Amino acid sequence: MVGLKPPEVPPTAAMKFVSAGMAGCIADLCTFPLDTAKVRLQIQGEVSIPRTISSVEYRGVLGTLSTMVRTEGARSLYRGLAAGLQRQMSFASIRIGLYDFVKQLYSPKGAENAGMATRLLAGCTTGAVAVACAQPTDVVKVRFQACGAHSDSARRYSGTVDAYRTIAREEGIRGLWRGTLPNIARNAIINCGELVTYDLLKEALLRAQLMADNIPCHFVAAFGAGFCATVVASPVDVVKTRYMNASPGQYRNALSCLLALLMQDGPAGLYKGFVPSFLRLGSWNVVMFVSYEQLQRAMALARPALA
Repeated sequence: MVGLKPPEVPPTAAMKFVSAGMAGCIADLCTFPLDTAKVRLQIQGEVSIPRTISSVEYRGVLGTLSTMVRTEGARSLYRGLAAGLQRQMSFASIRIGLYDFVKQLYSPKGAENAGMATRLLAGCTTGAVAVACAQPTDVVKVRFQACGAHSDSARRYSGTVDAYRTIAREEGIRGLWRGTLPNIARNAIINCGELVTYDLLKEALLRAQLMADNIPCHFVAAFGAGFCATVVASPVDVVKTRYMNASPGQYRNALSCLLALLMQDGPAGLYKGFVPSFLRLGSWNVVMFVSYEQLQRAMALARPALA
């Protein structure tokens, strides 16, 4: 698929929807250990109820990964992968695959290019809808990734299906949607940071004829999108991770989680795990957008042959 030229007939919304889900899964498979390291660093030092003292201390990205492998085995790096892939098949499909469709929906009739406000509105819309649909998978993924960080969570769930059942039984159906509001805020910001930045960078590179519409162009635009998204979304991401992983009654709401974090760690706590967040989000964006572009082009090229 390398070097494929854009097909004359653009991909349909259905092609983009499927391609986005597949690309999200590919990106998760490649970058999941970095996401797990980010979660461990974000919840490190968290005051829990009941209070416990973690015997494991994580230092940096490589230190976290090596400590996990040494103390929990290499499989711990991919703990929660099943829920992560379930999440991408619904989450990425909606927020990325439907972005162009929603952007066109919000664009005035006859407009050749969407304005900044239209792009931001489309990004917020698809991000919010995706969270509403995929939130339970995100909660389970975070719970599995956090296992091992505290002694009382090491054997929380026996499997992904058991996690859904246990959370629903012990915390109610609302437990599966724990942290929905901060997650909507996070993903609205990330969606705008990723998709709008990627959209604008790619458009600028093509308009200035600095690059052709190919893999190097997609790589550069995706890398810039990943960095922008990490900078603006890291504070909300930290709060979301801690709130999702919290024991029942530990925080009244997302705001109390934020205040507890600020009182304990100060403003710097909002950027805990920034390096693994950027390494993960930057690499995830590169893999995802390159795969997404190639997959939807391959589907568009294959459509006439299948007709």
